[in-house]
Amino acid sequence: MNKARVLLKPSFFTTCLTRAATLFSSVSQLRSFSRQMEVDPSNLERYCYDPVLRWDPQVEDYFTKAYGSDHFARISKALTRPSSYSCIRVNTVKTTTDSVIEKLTKILNDSELVQSDGSSPISKCEIPGLDYVVFVNGSGPHRIEYGFSLDNPPKEVLVSRKCAEAVLRGAQVYVPGVLACTAHVEKGDAVAVCVAMEQPGDEGDWSVNMTRGTTLQGLPTDPYYCERSGLYIGMGTTMLSRAGMFRVPNGVAVDLSNRVFRLPSLHNVLEGEIFLQNLPSIVAAHALDPQKGERILDMCAAPGGKTTAIAILMKDEGEIVAADRSHNKVLDVQKLCAEMGLSCITTCKLDALKSVCLPNTLNDSTTLVNGDNCGSVTQLSSNEEAASDASRIYEADKSCVENASTEEPNGGDNVSQADIRKNKRRMKNGRGRTQCQGGRVGKSQGFPPNSFDRVLLDAPCSALGLRPRLFAGLETVISLRNHGWYQRKMFDQAVQLVRVGGILVYSTCTINPSENEAVVRYALDKYKFLSLAPQHPRIGGPGLIGGCEFPDGYIEEWLKPGEEEMVQKFDPSSELDTIGFFIAKFSVGSKD
Repeated sequence: MNKARVLLKPSFFTTCLTRAATLFSSVSQLRSFSRQMEVDPSNLERYCYDPVLRWDPQVEDYFTKAYGSDHFARISKALTRPSSYSCIRVNTVKTTTDSVIEKLTKILNDSELVQSDGSSPISKCEIPGLDYVVFVNGSGPHRIEYGFSLDNPPKEVLVSRKCAEAVLRGAQVYVPGVLACTAHVEKGDAVAVCVAMEQPGDEGDWSVNMTRGTTLQGLPTDPYYCERSGLYIGMGTTMLSRAGMFRVPNGVAVDLSNRVFRLPSLHNVLEGEIFLQNLPSIVAAHALDPQKGERILDMCAAPGGKTTAIAILMKDEGEIVAADRSHNKVLDVQKLCAEMGLSCITTCKLDALKSVCLPNTLNDSTTLVNGDNCGSVTQLSSNEEAASDASRIYEADKSCVENASTEEPNGGDNVSQADIRKNKRRMKNGRGRTQCQGGRVGKSQGFPPNSFDRVLLDAPCSALGLRPRLFAGLETVISLRNHGWYQRKMFDQAVQLVRVGGILVYSTCTINPSENEAVVRYALDKYKFLSLAPQHPRIGGPGLIGGCEFPDGYIEEWLKPGEEEMVQKFDPSSELDTIGFFIAKFSVGSKD
């Protein structure tokens, strides 16, 4: 439904009037309320940060069965808050940990980040093997004084939920994230920043029930007054007037100087020398245990954090193929590799569900890009030749990575009618967004079975472990199960690509057992040659044992006793204070 139409519905006006009438039936009640607010500190809880995740009832029941009521309540609360520290991975190919700490100490010379005992907020990770990881401690939650009085409420800026989640991690309030603002806000004004949360609609959907540019009143008569309670994230100074916030396309709207959570902004800091990455993601690269000279595939590589982490562990010696199905995301991986000065990584555009390319499926139009020079190509003349020379070609070439310049724009014997129509549209409409990025991406037809020593499948998932998270209403029990089915299909591809004796690591950033333990159960039951392998370092907790029966009768099986300690499950409510994450490591035995 169009958001503008929501404001035109008669029921909307009726709701607003009812709210106002219920709160204050007369001017005398308003004055009484004013006196009450001035003397009762508990009413000031409105101007705080205390969000509550609203889960689908069936999803909440599912997670409660999996974790227990109290444990899931702690997880749910932890997800609404950022981690208390920023985790930084040092690029040891270019610099050293001590050098980075010294530079960061000079850059982040901020008294607000100094610890209560006067110590530096910057420290080296003490976990064995992770001495190249640096922690920058933050603080919070802090209570902010917004200067409240009912007669003169603070001026407010309302931001989108996604903008707020970024602000809680240390970002500023940028213009595209501003949804609404108090009237008569000028540049330099002090404003309270609050969050606009999605609300359930009449048709079962979720949306922010306001148009961009709405004027906030700050009084209980404001129809959005109650929706903002407990969702204030800080106090700042406007860099633009109200008119400017809704006219210019970009720029900083509010300089947030007083935050509920104080974490350093590391945007554009020491580019190429450091990479901001969650601790479990770094552990996933270690679980793969890459060795110099090996051939490794990162099936869903973007934005390239784990890819570059693997390359650094290999000392940039070997071959890493970083694949992703998005053209622009592959360009992002290429950019990151260039910034970090890593040369062992080859990128390609490839759907993870189509990763396997059998030798007898190669035809005359298949083009391979040579591993030593991505500009040179090798043409296969026939299926028979491809089958007989497969081993030679796969060793010498970057496994079916197709050079984009070899496409036939006007059609050909092996060009489909769909491609012809697509090229005609491209000629008619001009270059699309992906062709205007200034980069070139090789397109892969897939890889032959058993062609990699190690494979990392960091699968696309529901991302219910990422934090801070302020909204989870879109997920249903069916969608959670569908995520798991999708990942099983990718796993089916990954397991074929690992050679006998190799290693396959599966990871997600979600707390959903359907995507974690249930996928492991599926893998072990279907592929008898797979076995769970020990992980180092092991700092996460155990997985879930047993299973769950859904209301529709579907039974989901998780880990068996003894297997729970072979996986790593990172709990956002644990002392590690990380995102929710899951890692399983498999050894590949004889496939016969």
